[in-house]
Parts: sequence; structure tokens; C-alpha cells
Amino acid sequence: MCLLLAPARAAGEPGPAAAGHSGSSGGLGAGHTAPQPERVRTPTSGLVTIESDLQRADNRTGVITATGNVRIVYADQRVVATARQAQYFSREGRVILSGDVDIVQGDGHTLRAERVLYDVNSERLLAEPPSGRQVTSRVRIPASRSAETAR
Repeated sequence: MCLLLAPARAAGEPGPAAAGHSGSSGGLGAGHTAPQPERVRTPTSGLVTIESDLQRADNRTGVITATGNVRIVYADQRVVATARQAQYFSREGRVILSGDVDIVQGDGHTLRAERVLYDVNSERLLAEPPSGRQVTSRVRIPASRSAETAR
């Protein structure tokens, strides 16, 4: 589901600089480079459990809808999402969570919004706030490698 909160890099996978992001040395001097942030990677397989008051699937449209006290558990990635409604548009590869959306990851990352749209194919997420409020995110930022070695 909405797993963009999970920073991970597969072994041998290029970091952000190799993926077209420019990294600045920030005045660290010759031979030193600024630490690069972990690339966010969204797994696209694994067991997902959906609990809700009602679930329906329409094979004609490819839409799966869960309503009422929706709880989605992606145990492989230690992610739990809750909402009033969840819809998966299988043909478009799109997930929409709506109504008091909370996404919590085992490492402490959280996202709270009224509506979350997630494109599985492009791994892009859009979180919309409740009317007159804001989206809230909590992201644990790892200590830089240079700060860890200086200790």
C-alpha cells in the first residue's frame, strides 16, 4: 500500500545521486562528499491483510472496496494503515484510502491525512488534509554516517 515511508536500498542499487539527483559537497573539502539520503523504495509484493466491516470486489471494473473500520496490515514491511474506506483500482495500479487515514510503520514513520492516493506503478503518494487542517508526517531521519564516525 502506501509504503513510501519505508527507506530502504537494495544491495547494489544506485543511490539518489546515480538516479539523477544532484548532491552537493556543501564545502566539505576535496575528497569528501555529503552523505546521501537513503532512497525510498516501495515493495510491490508480499502478503497484505485487509480487515473491514464490508468488502466487495467488482471483476468487471477491477475495483476492490473495503469500507468501515478498515485496517490494512503489510506484515512483511511492518506497516499498518487504517481508514474508513480503502479502494484498490487494480487496472490502474492505484490505491485510495479515505477518512481519518493513519499509516504507521514499525520504525516510527507515520502519516496522518484525510485522503491518501497512491500510485503503485510510479511509487508516488499524495496526502490530502481534512478541511482547514494539515497533513501530519513523522519521519525518523537516520544519523549521518560522518556524525556516527566522529563519535
